[in-house]
Order: sequence, then structure tokens, then C-alpha cells
Amino acid sequence: MAVARSFRDSLTLILRSGTDLRGGNRERKLPLTQTSPKWQCRGMNQALTMTKSEMAPPATYSSRITTDISLYESPGASFDQYLEDKRRVFKAIFPDKRRSQQLNEDEWRIDMLPIQFLFLTVLPVIDMRLRCKSQAKDYPKGVPRDITTVLELDIIRWQLQGLEDVLKPSHFSLNVEGSLYPDRRGMRSRLKGQLRLSISFVLPPALALVPEDLRRDVAETVLKRLVDNMKHKVNGSLLADYSNFKSEKLKSLV
Repeated sequence: MAVARSFRDSLTLILRSGTDLRGGNRERKLPLTQTSPKWQCRGMNQALTMTKSEMAPPATYSSRITTDISLYESPGASFDQYLEDKRRVFKAIFPDKRRSQQLNEDEWRIDMLPIQFLFLTVLPVIDMRLRCKSQAKDYPKGVPRDITTVLELDIIRWQLQGLEDVLKPSHFSLNVEGSLYPDRRGMRSRLKGQLRLSISFVLPPALALVPEDLRRDVAETVLKRLVDNMKHKVNGSLLADYSNFKSEKLKSLV
């Protein structure tokens, strides 16, 4: 235990020293706005803060889940109608109003719960977009063309809080792609969906001291926990709210 603590303290000291040598004055913290240079669009890289000789090779980790459960629809209250109310769908999946705000018709900003990665604690803030698609127009990959309606989920911007004083990745990309749809091609309707989450980043050389298999195990465990939590919300909270939706539609017809 003493050896592990000494290793962790030494590693943290190396990371902090490296930050001081590169910068002199620390970067002024900007307010959380869409125009802040800390925000990155998917596929874009942050400005390099280290030379290539100082950077470790990029590491990529991912996790993917699917859902396929029974779906019980009612006349006049189809799941297609429910998906079209994106605000309601979002609220069912992310019910905590204190950690989310709607930006426009399709986008929401979410303050996610802290994520522990090795000795680092990261506070992700993400902008999520929900789009309802039909008639096979621009369906996500893997969705059959004869599906009537698809809800597409993706992350378009992000910010990682908590890394400023210890770690500044020279490159970080976050990719989340998901879809949810009713499948009526069999004897009974099914609710199907898929979600894939992947991260890619370059870390300072000091973190190369952590064995790759350990980094991978920790990263994939964290990602699996995140996607499993999302699946639980879809299979539980979302279907429960759809039941309420059906009841409300039935009452309105009486």
C-alpha cells in the first residue's frame, strides 16, 4: 500500500510539474458556454500542448450494448407518436432537472456524474442531440429501412472538467451514437435499440507507467457501466413513461 501511494504521489508530482513547465501562467478559466475554446466538436482535436516526442500513442476504448424487449402498443398511442415528443423522451431518460438544460428543440446540455479513471476524477459536460427520423431518411447504420420511426441520439459537443490542474490531454475525442425504434415485423412488436460509446485520447508520458492492460480494464469497465446505465433507463424509465403516455391518450378519447 505504501509503495502504491508513493507511486501515485510521484506520478501526480510529475504531471503537475510538467504542466508548470509548459505554461508559466495558468490558462484563464472561461465560463461554460458553447463558444468556449474548451468545447470540441466530434472529430476535432484540441490544440497541441506537447511535442510529438513527448506524447504517448493514442489509446482508444469502446463499449456497445443492444436492447430487444417486448413492446405493447395501443391504438391511438403508438410508440412512433411517443418518440416524436423528444422533450418527453429526454425527460424520461434524464429525469434530474438539476443536471440538464434544454438548448434548443433538439439539443440538451447534461452535467454527468463524476467518472473515476485510475487516480483522476473527471466531470463530463455533454451536449446531446435527439432527432426523430422516418421514411428511411438518413437512418443510422444498422437500422432496417422498413422501420417506421427511429430516434437517433448522439453527442455533438463536450467538456471535461477536473483535468485542468493534473492532466491536459493533447488529443481527446468522444463519440456516442445510439438509436431506438419499434420493430413490428414479427408476430409481436419489439423495442430495439443500440448504443455505442468510444473515447480516444493521448496522455502525458508519465501515465505510460501504468500498464496498458490495467488502463484498458479500467476504461472499459467505466464505459460499460455508463452504457449499462443507459440501457437500464430505456428498459425501465422510458417504457414506464410510455405506459403513462398510453393512459393519457386513452383518457383524452373518453
